[in-house]
Amino acid sequence: MSNSQDSDNVLPAAPAKVIKTLVAPVRALFVGDASAGVLLILVAAAALIVANSPLAEQYYELFHDALYPAASFKLNTWHLWINDGLMAIFFFVVGLEVKREMIEGQLSTAEQRRLPGLAAVAGMAMPAVIFVLIVGGKSQVLHGWAIPAATDIAFAMGVMGLLGNRVPASLRLFLLTVAIVDDIGAVLIIAVFYTANLQGLWLVFAALVVGVMIALNRMKVSSMPAYIALSLVLWYCVLHSGVHATIAGVAAALTIPMYSKDGKSILGRMEHALAPWSAYLIVPVFGFANAGVHMGGLGWEGVFAPLPLAIGAGLFFGKQLGIFSCIAVADRIGFAPRPKNASWPEIWGVSILCGIGFTMSLFIGELAFPGAGKLAMEHREEAKIGILGGSILSATLGYIVLRLTTQHSEEDEQDEGDSTASA
Repeated sequence: MSNSQDSDNVLPAAPAKVIKTLVAPVRALFVGDASAGVLLILVAAAALIVANSPLAEQYYELFHDALYPAASFKLNTWHLWINDGLMAIFFFVVGLEVKREMIEGQLSTAEQRRLPGLAAVAGMAMPAVIFVLIVGGKSQVLHGWAIPAATDIAFAMGVMGLLGNRVPASLRLFLLTVAIVDDIGAVLIIAVFYTANLQGLWLVFAALVVGVMIALNRMKVSSMPAYIALSLVLWYCVLHSGVHATIAGVAAALTIPMYSKDGKSILGRMEHALAPWSAYLIVPVFGFANAGVHMGGLGWEGVFAPLPLAIGAGLFFGKQLGIFSCIAVADRIGFAPRPKNASWPEIWGVSILCGIGFTMSLFIGELAFPGAGKLAMEHREEAKIGILGGSILSATLGYIVLRLTTQHSEEDEQDEGDSTASA
């Protein structure tokens, strides 16, 4: 009787375990860290399909046809509104996240900033070096040197999210902090190297608005409508100043106070309210508007031209080489220890994931080759090929390396339980 009862208890659990095993990877796609990254993958795939379908012309016209004369307002296409308008909100959220991390988060002390900061700098410098080495003296494409320097937080964290708890928490935190410092570097690059035709009067107006926002911060003013209204004014001033309008998002975010007089987190409330809109609407819309590239017009010569090769190699080889070697040297000389509980193969896998440059790389690519001329358009298309190629390779190999070199904690507990039961 007891054997019969035991079998009754055990047999139903087997199908349940099988179903759970089969469903787990699918569920992982749409929960936690993975969801935003998977959405970006789907959006990029959709953009490529549409751009190479009979709807290609309509796709281009949707985003690039003028909505009204440019004399009325300089953002006269959906593409400009997305890149200069919506993306300012994305940069605002980035600025909020950076400020929170710098004040009371994972970048709040010199010790915490040491390794991620060094790794991020090396991870931006090495791709740029590889880019320059490949394109050589082709001055017309050298302007795109910063394209492979950026890491896409959502995409990289999404791929890591697919692995569940297999990856040590310390490595998740390391990837996030490297990507945040990377974003700071990308913002500085945009502000310094992709700014032209400065308009002094508009810059003065922008500085005055920032001054007012800082004064409100000092006085502990907690009115979110006031900060939002001033942020919009700042964006308008920066838009006309010659500095890219998205920099206004970061500048405005840095003036938002952490706490009000009654101790409530103003910055936290803003970040919590805007982060989902940024991750699940703004970034996907930007990706769909910018990732579509018509492959038929490029041919094999365009796909393997110096520009896409330099970008792809910079993302795939440059990122992992710069970050991994930096961590190894810092750990060896005692400057900063490697992430806790992480093996060197796991660190290599995360270093590879940092080569996913989708959102920020696409954004810099648009800035690097502006204009409606044929050559500029060809360079933008080639840049997209390099970004997508390097990002896909980095995502695929990074996932494989981490999958093969990490051990799921739940599986460990399951194994221990099975061993105890059998004993």
